[in-house]
Amino acid sequence: MADKKIALITGANKGIGFETAKQLAQQGVKVILGARDAGRGSEATAKLRAEGLDAESLLIDVTNEGSIKLAAAQVTEKFGKLDILINNAGVGSFTNSASEESDSDWRHIFDTNVFGLVNTTQSLLPLLKKSVAGRIVHLTSILGSLTLASDPKSPIGPNTGHGAAYGASKSAVNMFTVHLARELANTAIKVNAAHPGWVKTELGGEGAPMEISDGAKTSVQLALLPDDGPNGGFFHLGQTLPW
Repeated sequence: MADKKIALITGANKGIGFETAKQLAQQGVKVILGARDAGRGSEATAKLRAEGLDAESLLIDVTNEGSIKLAAAQVTEKFGKLDILINNAGVGSFTNSASEESDSDWRHIFDTNVFGLVNTTQSLLPLLKKSVAGRIVHLTSILGSLTLASDPKSPIGPNTGHGAAYGASKSAVNMFTVHLARELANTAIKVNAAHPGWVKTELGGEGAPMEISDGAKTSVQLALLPDDGPNGGFFHLGQTLPW
């Protein structure tokens, strides 16, 4: 186990998170499927184990500080390190009007997409610092790109289909990515943001053009970066996206 990479993926009991865990496990990584529902996490883990993959589940609710701290303590006790953290857990919003999106919507989205992600990362950072090649991947979105959102000619310019709170939460994650990557630049840890694409998930809907298997590829690529790989970037399937 000492030589085997260990990855924790939040929100991994379904969708892109589950597929990310599966693809990493297929490449020989020990995967920990983080889920806020213990039963669903166990069911997802059983599916991977049935395929002969090295997986286990972990109860973690990223909106609950106590749950995050307990999860970090459990990983510390069992493994003593963490090589890969993929902050996949997130919620969406489909309200287009920035002037009408409610305070409760903003708080709900930021609690998960921003504060939950930051708290999870900070709590697990001591374990990542024990890795010889730590990798942190933040699942964000092209909808968080200020460059593209402010350009009426861009695909997401005039009508994104998501509310301002969702886009703002992903912009905040992008900024956190830049700052954390800069802070850790002289360490063995690399921090990057991933846009999975418009994927056929509960959030993306059946009309999305990408399959879940493709939506996980960017996270997997960034999780397995070589020592000379990028740090502090925003990517989709190997292409750099504008902030």
